[in-house]
Order: sequence, then structure tokens, then C-alpha cells
Amino acid sequence: MIHKPTKAEIAAAYRQTLPDVIAPDLNILFSGINPSLYSAAVGHHFARPGNRFWKAIHLAGFTERLLSPFEDRTLLDRGFGLTNLAEPATARADELTSEDFIAGHEKLAQKLQQYKPKYLAVLGVSAYRIAFNQPKAQMGRQPETLFDTTIWVLPNPSGLNAHYQVDGLAQMYKLLHMAALNQL
Repeated sequence: MIHKPTKAEIAAAYRQTLPDVIAPDLNILFSGINPSLYSAAVGHHFARPGNRFWKAIHLAGFTERLLSPFEDRTLLDRGFGLTNLAEPATARADELTSEDFIAGHEKLAQKLQQYKPKYLAVLGVSAYRIAFNQPKAQMGRQPETLFDTTIWVLPNPSGLNAHYQVDGLAQMYKLLHMAALNQL
């Protein structure tokens, strides 16, 4: 059911968490930086109006149609999952501390060890650099793996990321999609 949160519900979501959409042996686990207040308020990933995740994965070929954030659990049927690098919901990712990212890396490593996805797609190069202690990391496939999971860094789909329009996001995401298809 689609729910548009009130301003009070959005404000009350500050530092709340959002459940993962995850299962064993996924092809790709997408990891956002952290939930937006809007997403935490409605209980669905990448739900904030203006977030381009759903358009980007559709245009990149991950989904046969444009999904709504309220359909996030259907990604499991396609072999994809959703998590976040840092758990607390904030209005902006720059509200997170280094400690949030370090703790997030540890929890993410535990998820990779437990669920064993083939690929991890971290959606945000700056967050990846901090959390994974890789200050020179660039977009794309990373040279290191974590528990046999291949890591990719992709642009953050937030509407606040002015470096990429939706077509540019889709082009970057499609590189991961093509790599994953070639590995099947």
C-alpha cells in the first residue's frame, strides 16, 4: 500500500532504521549510503520523491518495468536485494559520522559472509571510500573482494547528486548488469 508520510512522520524517522530486503545467494546486493527520512517513514528503500534508483535500474535492464519503491521486496524474485551501508536514517548523508560508516562496514561484512551475494553494489563513491578505507577508489569494479563477493561502486541515485542525470546513472548501472549477466 502506498503511504505518503506526514511531516511529523518524516521528522520522527530521524535515526530510525529500515529493514533489509535480503536473501541468501543473491546475484546483486545494492547498498545505499543510508535511508532517507522519507524511506524510513514509509518503510521502503529509495522511496523519497526525487530518488532515481528505480528509474536507473529499470533503464539499465535490471527490471522489465519501472517499479515503485513500495515493490522493493519484489527485487528478491529477480535475484537482487537492498541494504544500507549506514543504518540510521538522516535528511542528508553528510549528517553521518565516520563511526556510522565504520560500524556500517562491519555490519555489511557480516551480511556478505552470511548471505553470500555474488556482487555488492555500493551506491556512493565517497561513502565507499570512508567505510572501506579506500581513499582513492573510483567508480566501477573494485580490485578487492569481501568474502568472495565482487564489489562495484556506482553513483548515488539521490536527487541531491547533481553529477549524474538518470541516463548517466543507468549507463553506469548497466555496466554492473552486463558483468553480472556474463558471470551467470
